[in-house]
Amino acid sequence: MFDLGGKVALVTGGNGGLGLGMAQGLARAGARVVIAARNPEKSAAAFETLKALGSDSFAVAIDVADEASVQQAVDAVAARCGRLDILVNNAGTTVRKPVDQLTLDEWNLVLQTNLTSAFLVSRAAHPHMQRAGGGKIVNVGSMMSIFGAAYSPAYAASKAGVVQLTKSTALSWAADNIQVNAILPGWFQTEMTDGARAQVAGLYERVVARTAAGRWGRPADIAGTAVFLASPASDYVTGVSIPVDGGYSTMG
Repeated sequence: MFDLGGKVALVTGGNGGLGLGMAQGLARAGARVVIAARNPEKSAAAFETLKALGSDSFAVAIDVADEASVQQAVDAVAARCGRLDILVNNAGTTVRKPVDQLTLDEWNLVLQTNLTSAFLVSRAAHPHMQRAGGGKIVNVGSMMSIFGAAYSPAYAASKAGVVQLTKSTALSWAADNIQVNAILPGWFQTEMTDGARAQVAGLYERVVARTAAGRWGRPADIAGTAVFLASPASDYVTGVSIPVDGGYSTMG
């Protein structure tokens, strides 16, 4: 049920952090994993880790906020691999400022990278999945899809939008046998949250105190949920958002 042998998976922002954790999980399950990102050095290093897991992987350059770049990259992956079965929309960024200090350019950057990109890459992937007889799309939201934060209004808005985009896309493409779901990561130790811990005093301790698991997540902790949502095990699951947060959202 969880075997991804013969499947091709495209992971945006898959060269580090949660993206690489999910890419490694998909590779271990047998998928041929393609990393789509902008930093060629990071992508090359990530590619080597996937290759060590036995995946016939490679990397493609992409600007997820640029329509032409997205279309070119997705079509190139499908042409080279002969198919595209799994898409993980993971690329993301943030700007930590309160609403009154946030510029329009900063707002647009976060919304385009986190939300518009998921729309663009999913739309580009759709005809390839349709021709293959179905597919799986996994969108990466956040705990900020549920909670607000004074220091991340653009990020919270973008990730809440990911949840609604997930629902709408799931309904639109159900007839094509394409299941679309979202993962809502809690607080994980990544390069992005390194900045949050540095900028927000006491954040690390407050998260640990609220998290039932008693620790921050590690990228490997998200891999199993990604494999589930990419595999035949989730063929009757679509339009849902699953928190992977060690119990953070459950605590009162």
